[in-house]
Amino acid sequence: MAGHVQDRWYKSEPGPDGKPARVKTDRFGVGLRYRARYVAPDGTEKSKAFPDKQKRKADAWLATIEADMTRGDYIDPQAGKVTFRQYVAGWLKTQTTDPATRAAVDMRLRLHAVPYLGSRTMGAIQPSHLRLWMRQMEDAGLSAGYRRVIFAHVSTVFTAAAEDRLIKDNPCRARSVKAPRLDPRKTKPWTYERVMSVRSELPDRYCEMIEVAAGCGLRQGEVFGLAVEDVDFLGGVVHAVRQVKLLGSRAVFAPPKGGKERDVPLPESVAFALAAHITRHQPTEVTLPWKTVDGPPVTATLIFVSAEGLALNRNRFNDRVWRPALRSAGITTGRENGMHALRHFYASVLLDAGESIKALSEYLGHHDPGYTLRTYTHLMPSSETRTRAAVDGVFAHQTRAADGPDTARASD
Repeated sequence: MAGHVQDRWYKSEPGPDGKPARVKTDRFGVGLRYRARYVAPDGTEKSKAFPDKQKRKADAWLATIEADMTRGDYIDPQAGKVTFRQYVAGWLKTQTTDPATRAAVDMRLRLHAVPYLGSRTMGAIQPSHLRLWMRQMEDAGLSAGYRRVIFAHVSTVFTAAAEDRLIKDNPCRARSVKAPRLDPRKTKPWTYERVMSVRSELPDRYCEMIEVAAGCGLRQGEVFGLAVEDVDFLGGVVHAVRQVKLLGSRAVFAPPKGGKERDVPLPESVAFALAAHITRHQPTEVTLPWKTVDGPPVTATLIFVSAEGLALNRNRFNDRVWRPALRSAGITTGRENGMHALRHFYASVLLDAGESIKALSEYLGHHDPGYTLRTYTHLMPSSETRTRAAVDGVFAHQTRAADGPDTARASD
């Protein structure tokens, strides 16, 4: 046994005959009778009190503690009493992701998880609490994709708490708790006509962004961060090595998403468009901190800048330039019609031309070709068409052989 159970209402003292006898203590009849005590792996003494007539329950609790310590599954009963709000605050301080990602995670947890789960202790949060919380987010109108992201953050927090030995298991992994399912919507790429109609509505200093995003598959921040020195006109390559990110209201230079620098083929049409843009609009040297607002200054000669010669701010650009262009072209301004739609157009063009998923994944800067396949598999040329063509080719060949001159002579 890892410890012992003390009866605080009785004690043993030598009797008149010298034999031990049970006598009442000063605590008799007051408070909880039994106290189960043990020494934890860190050397500290722990205890839990039980009321009268629950000696067996105290023994069973102590036996469970002993079994957990033997298996290496011991959790300090007091550890899980930190609240979700307190643990999240400490957990965020230990994250080593880039500042923009930390800020986004902080915002999502603060707005959508802490208000419901924050006052509960980590050890008291049950799967039922998580099911109700997720229903609350659904009733609030949050999209399935956004709820899935928030759920993933909360699950990561509980995983960290389990690894820190605050709780035994991650309640998000309970069988009755399921991550929100994504909407079964398939990406619908823009047509070439739509791409060109938006281009015609953009101000002159921004219209060649269309060729860069739709012809090289760069993300919006990567287009904003594209510098003259990143474009190899002779070699026909664009080096995607930086993006312009917002940390709060401050712009910084940062590596592409996921830190994946990459080389993308530069089509001749895009090269001509960029050359024309550079002729009309002199590239501008812009200096921004690297990765964090107090990071080392980095200078790049940006191809696309604001009228004031500053790095583009995505919020201002989307609000003052992109959405007005969409409205002028008769296109709704929903999320599916953000500048990211040009990357989908790029993917659809390459897949239609027979490019491999692996190459497309590299050009788009995805972390995994499997993600690219899941996102764009419905845009790949139909296997049914290829099957029909293959079978027709075989049967057409056999038919021609059967109808040839030898066959005709054999029938004479």
